Amino acid sequence: MKLKPFLTTFFCLSFIVVFSQNNNLPQDYLTKEFHKDRREQLRALLPKNSVAVFFSAAVRNRANDVDYVYHQDPNFYYLTGYKEPNSVLLIFKNEQTIEGKTFNEVLFVQERNEYAEMWTGKRLGVIGVQDNLGFRVVYNGNVFKSYEIDFSKFDKILFDKFRNDVRDTNDSADLFDLIKTFKEKISFDLINLQNPTNDKIYNETKKRIDTKSLDSFMGTLREVKTIEELKLLKKAINISAIGQIEMMKAMHPNMSETEAQGVHEFVYKKYGAEYEGYPSIVGAGNNGCILHYIENSKTTIGNNNLILMDLGAEYHGYTADVTRTIPSNGKFTTEQRLIYDLVYKAQEAGIAQAKVGNKFSTTTTAARKVINKGLADLGIIASEKSYHSYFPHGATHHIGLDVHDLTNYGKFKENMVITVEPGIYIPEGSSCDKKWWGIAVRIEDDILITKNDPIILSGMAPRKSDAIEKIMKLPSVLDDFNLPKLD
Repeated sequence: MKLKPFLTTFFCLSFIVVFSQNNNLPQDYLTKEFHKDRREQLRALLPKNSVAVFFSAAVRNRANDVDYVYHQDPNFYYLTGYKEPNSVLLIFKNEQTIEGKTFNEVLFVQERNEYAEMWTGKRLGVIGVQDNLGFRVVYNGNVFKSYEIDFSKFDKILFDKFRNDVRDTNDSADLFDLIKTFKEKISFDLINLQNPTNDKIYNETKKRIDTKSLDSFMGTLREVKTIEELKLLKKAINISAIGQIEMMKAMHPNMSETEAQGVHEFVYKKYGAEYEGYPSIVGAGNNGCILHYIENSKTTIGNNNLILMDLGAEYHGYTADVTRTIPSNGKFTTEQRLIYDLVYKAQEAGIAQAKVGNKFSTTTTAARKVINKGLADLGIIASEKSYHSYFPHGATHHIGLDVHDLTNYGKFKENMVITVEPGIYIPEGSSCDKKWWGIAVRIEDDILITKNDPIILSGMAPRKSDAIEKIMKLPSVLDDFNLPKLD
């Protein structure tokens, strides 16, 4: 009967992934109508007589002939729904007539290839993109080189700055060649010349190219979530919260950091989350003082340590970000509880500021004020105004298709989803009483901004110290999961 607590959590959820009876694939992806609407919203922001150009993400090499699992560029996915590499999207402010076709957007994609698909899976190809993603004008990528588009007629050509992680492969229509062709078509290399031979062409080209505005435009769109996005984001958050719950029940001092990480990530897969939204952070004791600690290699967490667990599931592209800090033996020490409860109090103050119209910085300001006073009261710092590095980061960022999602850092608006994550980190050797050394606490929740009060979307995972201790007494599905020891 050890399965019961886990299964109860599993079957009580209303968002269990629905699979199609026909192809046995999830049926809750964003729709082609969503992506089309996002393109229309971007088009409305574009300057007159302009074109916005987006490239898919690069295929990144892990080692030798093994690549990392492909992950689409978030902006590209947001606008297209296309998950494959080696592609380029053009969105025009106004309708264009090129090669006998009239349209306001065109997508170049990977060509179908029977041999390649035998190794890496089926490609959508031109017909698949038209049928499944709703694009009317689609070409294979190898058409882009000869495509008769005159970029010089546009007042603005908008695109992001190029990165240096794109490899040249044997495919003449790979991302490397698509970018190379685009640069040639817009005379991009001309603007990098130290002594141009034709100042008029140089100045016109430089004036035409805009590598800054798209980031702001996409931030405007992505920082406020649609109803469709919120459904997926809530799933990612709930899955991540369940991971925290199951880890609270499974925790014991002889566990390793890697094992704790594995419990979370097992839960993610159990609920259909494709990836982790970012490298999992599982730091026991002093390791928790390293803000982005991802080695997770400590073999034994230890009997009297806190373990800081900052992890988030990525569900259909949308990423949660939830942190809990718990005592390895199920009981906070006096010092651990004092720091924990102070961080909780600071988080409550920060969450209270997550309201429409407030500045982005207000959550951090409110949390920092509580922490500074609390540290002074505990004698860890001399006064509330003392400089210290025990809370060295901001308390808030947006989440969505990126764990640090695009935003313009303006005032809070309805349907933004942010984190509130204050923390206190007192590494060994700090200039305070040794009894505080090695204590690291971060509490992070995902917050929906509404017309009224903020909603804690990740509240399923206990936050209060008493509630954590209570749930850690419950049995775990992993209690009887014993494997043979290896040499």
